Amino acid sequence: MENNKRSGVYLPITFALVLIAGILIGYYLMRGALFQNNLLGGGMQGKNTLNELIRFIDKNYVDSVDTQKLNQEAINGMLLSLDPHSVYIPISDFADANDPLMGNFEGIGVQFRIEHDTVMVINTIPGGPSEKVGLLAGDRIVKVEGKNMAGIKIDNDKVMKLLKGPKDTKVKVSIFRRGLKKLIDFTITRGVIPTWSIDISYAVNAHVGYIKLSKFSATTADELRTAMADLKKKGVTKLILDLRGNTGGYLNEAIAVADEFLPADKLIVYTKGLHRPKQVAESTSSGLWDNLPVVVLIDEGSASASEIVAGAIQDNDRGTIIGRRSFGKGLVQEQIGLSDGSALRLTVARYYTPTGRCIQKPYTNGNEEYYMEYYHRMTDGELENADSIKQNDSLKYTTPGGKTVYGGGGIMPDIFIPLERNTGLKFYNESVNKGILYQFAFDYTDRNRAALGVYKDASQFDNAFKVTGGIYGEYIEYAGKNGIKYPAAEMASSQQHISDLMKSYIARNLFDSKGFYPIYLRTDEAFKKAVEDLGKKQTGK
Repeated sequence: MENNKRSGVYLPITFALVLIAGILIGYYLMRGALFQNNLLGGGMQGKNTLNELIRFIDKNYVDSVDTQKLNQEAINGMLLSLDPHSVYIPISDFADANDPLMGNFEGIGVQFRIEHDTVMVINTIPGGPSEKVGLLAGDRIVKVEGKNMAGIKIDNDKVMKLLKGPKDTKVKVSIFRRGLKKLIDFTITRGVIPTWSIDISYAVNAHVGYIKLSKFSATTADELRTAMADLKKKGVTKLILDLRGNTGGYLNEAIAVADEFLPADKLIVYTKGLHRPKQVAESTSSGLWDNLPVVVLIDEGSASASEIVAGAIQDNDRGTIIGRRSFGKGLVQEQIGLSDGSALRLTVARYYTPTGRCIQKPYTNGNEEYYMEYYHRMTDGELENADSIKQNDSLKYTTPGGKTVYGGGGIMPDIFIPLERNTGLKFYNESVNKGILYQFAFDYTDRNRAALGVYKDASQFDNAFKVTGGIYGEYIEYAGKNGIKYPAAEMASSQQHISDLMKSYIARNLFDSKGFYPIYLRTDEAFKKAVEDLGKKQTGK
């Protein structure tokens, strides 16, 4: 058996395949025509039953048929009988499915959102093609290659298809900029745009650092090492690793991330399947944070690779897991490229945490019930009360330190943080749930961008900007025009909550994640509990 060393972590392998977990689980190239023949009914006395059936329909059906669509639907139907994570990826969706985890894509380098049926530039990527030619936050992209982009019910997919493209190709855009009467034309040469795994890394106080990890892409482990090294230079000795909402990514990156927090020779994860021999990943001695306190934040949106990291830290008694029960995805897929450029992600193994538990939740009742499980967590009261969680005693395991953990449905945190309802704050809840507060913050930033330009960075904004009574009054008027009206007393009781969130939204519009998180997290109960928990821990203990 050959050993493949990546990022200092040894993972025994027996085939030319990189296993990955989460959104993208595996990359393995096989001759597509041969595979497709086997997949679609080959091997039955040399006959491909499915293709034969489609050809018969095409030649004999009363109306014309789209044979490619029939073929795709047949594949999808076949995969539905397997598990929720075995999926077919048509050519049209291939780039969208794979680009987020490759660490970069090719395009013009802007963050945008569609407002009032117009493409609004939120930010330009630093050093990217759009910034280089002079696009600014707040610009409206109203034409691409002379074709109107405003007022045509444009959607995100259409915008992406128009703006993304091969490196060194050019695209002409026409911009409306507030204060100018005429459109500005730019010719932008597309380039390679990095997609970062880390939303933000910063020192919360003199001792505690915070890293928000949004996915496990090809660059995640390197990004994490850089962020941790920078925090250490600032004197940080305790860390909050936020994996909430992180749906996963490459398995090797998850292993490398877990290795940063574990001493040498600790089991991180192992995988096995009927046709895949057991593969084991253990930690090395190269971890940057292997003897310093760590807290991991998880929730019901933390899946797959996130659960591998949380499970490795929990099962090795290495840190505290805080939040709510994770998603519960314990299956591993391989991605197989087909001859026509499409791909198949097929479940080939399960992964197991160091104590030997598989955290995959049941899927025997079909995909719809599988994905409705989150709704059941809500209606059963689990998101608000840990006592409502039903654990299976037959899937009980014990860590080396004597802690009881369970398999069969996600990672249960060591410290449970209930979902906040704020039931007494009706004005606040409706403002958030209908997106009116977010919209106001966006419009406020857009109208006042010149005045807000006095703040040179997120820290200066945080220290100096206040949501005044006058701004809150503007919001009350704005909310009323959008159908949200409450008695004065109710609006007064919601003022602090709305003001805090409004400030974080405005900061995000100006400074992206670096502006948003330091403000928003001050009101986040899981984050506050993590800071409190780390405050009790001695460095190196």
